[in-house]
Amino acid sequence: MIEIIFLDVDGCLTDGRITYDKNGELFKAFNVKDGYAIESWIKLGKKVAIITGRSSEIVERRAEDLGITHIYQGVGDKLSVAKQVLEFEGLSFENAAAIGDDYNDYGLLNAVSHSFKPRDAIKELKVHTRLKSKGGAGAVREMIEMLIKSENLYDEWAKRWL
Repeated sequence: MIEIIFLDVDGCLTDGRITYDKNGELFKAFNVKDGYAIESWIKLGKKVAIITGRSSEIVERRAEDLGITHIYQGVGDKLSVAKQVLEFEGLSFENAAAIGDDYNDYGLLNAVSHSFKPRDAIKELKVHTRLKSKGGAGAVREMIEMLIKSENLYDEWAKRWL
C-alpha cells in the first residue's frame, strides 16, 4: 500500500517556467487541482514529501498552505533524502510513489514502487506511468487519483468532499 508520495516541484507541481519581475522577485504558478488532491491525500492519513533541486520561499509557502510537513529544497541527491524520510516515517520504498520530470529525478523514480512523469517530461525518463497531464496542469492530481483508485480508497476519498 502506498503511504507516501514524493513530489518534484519545477515541471511537476509547476509548468517548469521560472519567472522573475524587474526587481528579481521569483514567481511560480501552482495548480489548485493538484493542491486539492494533495490535501485530500493527507486527509486520508497519507504522507507527502517535496524534494526539489531548487530553493524558493514560494515553495515553502505552498507546502505550508497544503499541510506538507516534509519539504527539502536545494537537493542534489533526491534518493538519499527520500531514504531519510522513509526511515523517519518507518516506511520503505515499497510504500512510496514519486513524480519527476527530468534526469535529477531518475534515481528516486527507479527506487519507488510506483513512478510517474508528466506528459511533457523528458522522453528518456523511464517510469511506470506517463500521465496525460502536463506538469503544473494537473499531473499531480492525476497521479494521486490513480493511486487512490488502485488502493481502493476512492469511496473514502470522495466522501470527504461530497
